Amino acid sequence: MKFLLTSAGIKNKSIHDALVNMLDKPISEASALCITTGIYAITGGAGKAWQFFSGQATTPMCELGWKSMGVLELTALPSIDEELWVPVVKETDVLLVNGGDPLYLCYWMRESGLADLLPSLSAVYVGLSAGSMVMAPNIGEFFVGWTPPSGGDETLNLVDFAMFPHLDHEMLPYNTMAAAERWAAGMQGPAYAIDDQTAIKVVDGEVEVISEGQWKLL
Repeated sequence: MKFLLTSAGIKNKSIHDALVNMLDKPISEASALCITTGIYAITGGAGKAWQFFSGQATTPMCELGWKSMGVLELTALPSIDEELWVPVVKETDVLLVNGGDPLYLCYWMRESGLADLLPSLSAVYVGLSAGSMVMAPNIGEFFVGWTPPSGGDETLNLVDFAMFPHLDHEMLPYNTMAAAERWAAGMQGPAYAIDDQTAIKVVDGEVEVISEGQWKLL
C-alpha cells in the first residue's frame, strides 16, 4: 500500500501533485472511500464529519473531484458480512481517512478488520492528522485522549516513524516546535513534526517529505 500522510489534507499543489502521481491516473478517474470514524471521539465530531464529507472543512480531501465517493463507517463493519464491504475496499483507488482521535480510530480499524486488510491493498491511503498518526508504531502521551480498553498509545505500526501534526497552528497554541521536541524525546525511532502545508509520502518503504511549509525530522 502507498501512504500519503498529511497534517491537514491536500493543502497545496505539491501535495496534490504527489497524490496524482501515486494514483497513476487523474483524480477524475479514481474512486474513493472516506473514513471519518475518528472524528466522532472529539468535541463537535458529528458536525465536523459532515464538513469533511461535504467539502466544507478546511482540509481538502473529499472535494477534489473524484469519479466516485463512498463512506466506510468502521463501527458498522463488525456487525455486517465481510462480503458487503471487503470487495468494495479492495476495488477502490484511494482511502481518505479523516482526523479526530488517533487511538479511537486505531481501535475501530482493528475491530472492523480493516487494519488486517490494509497491507494487502493496492489503494493509496491518504491520512489527515489522526488519520496519518494512526499508521505509526505509537503516538506518544502528548496525543492520548480517548483511551482504548487495553491502555497504552500503540497504533498500527504500518510505517516506522511517528508524526506530530499541525506544527505552529494558530488555533493550537501548544503545538510548538519546543513541544514537538519534548514529544520526540519520549518516542522510539524517527519522529517528524509537520505543519499543515506538509505531507509524508511512503511508497515501498521509501519515505519522502512533500512540503511547501515547515517540518523537521526530530
